[in-house]
Amino acid sequence: MAILAALALTGCAPQSAPIAAAPGPTGKALAAACEGSDGWSDPAPPAKIHGNTYYVGTCGITALLIASPDGLVLIDGATEEAALAILANIRALGFDPANVRYLLASHEHLDHVGGLKALQDATGAAVLARKEAVATLTSGEPEAIDPQRGAIPPFRGVKVAREVKDGEALPIRDIRLTLHATPGHTPGSTSWTWRSCEGGDCRTIAYVDSLSAVSADDYRFSDHPDYVAMMRATFAKVPTLPCDLLITPHPSASNLFARLSGDAPLIDANGCKTYAAAAAKRLDERLAKEAAAK
Repeated sequence: MAILAALALTGCAPQSAPIAAAPGPTGKALAAACEGSDGWSDPAPPAKIHGNTYYVGTCGITALLIASPDGLVLIDGATEEAALAILANIRALGFDPANVRYLLASHEHLDHVGGLKALQDATGAAVLARKEAVATLTSGEPEAIDPQRGAIPPFRGVKVAREVKDGEALPIRDIRLTLHATPGHTPGSTSWTWRSCEGGDCRTIAYVDSLSAVSADDYRFSDHPDYVAMMRATFAKVPTLPCDLLITPHPSASNLFARLSGDAPLIDANGCKTYAAAAAKRLDERLAKEAAAK
């Protein structure tokens, strides 16, 4: 109740959304704060990624804030326990949570969207999603065809304002924020791309959803050939996305903190290709393991 009461206060005193944040914590500060910590709800300081895009998530789960002339966009909400920290990070960057226009998601699991209901209540923002994710986002219960159903807890459902189609760009000026259907990790898995500029240095950021073949203990991917085919189609699609700067829902999956610290290249035109190839290899290994266990 204390969390919900505190969240309710954040919708007060709306103001125009700035396009650029005030100077704040750096990628090095983020990496240092999260050294040895990767919990889903472990608080982390915010950090600028590139241009109009900022990390506002936890040590273990990515949440991204995009600033535009038409307001703020927040992608993913981590856990409900992390909602207050995400809101605090938005304020620490000099933004007002009341100016969040849209809440978006990567995939419909507790660790990435468990905080969306609290964030929706706090900001009044509209939740947009793929049709395939709406039922779970609304109910909080993973669908029957989700490989992790029964292994991952439910979450508080949200009201989805409208569905967004594959390839559709949201009506936001300058950034061309576009949805890409990438089903596999969940039926509603979604990736997003958008344009980010720092002066004349303009890049396409690709927030590519988790591609891992993770499941409940009694689930065998080899028993679900249609689902495997869907995953393989996603692995083929991801390398074709516009992708100068890859970000993933678990920051460790794309070595994000090291890249923000300058210990590895932030920009990598092959990032999406490498990410998809690794996922395809892991799926093949999983199928081989299942076959050997027969």
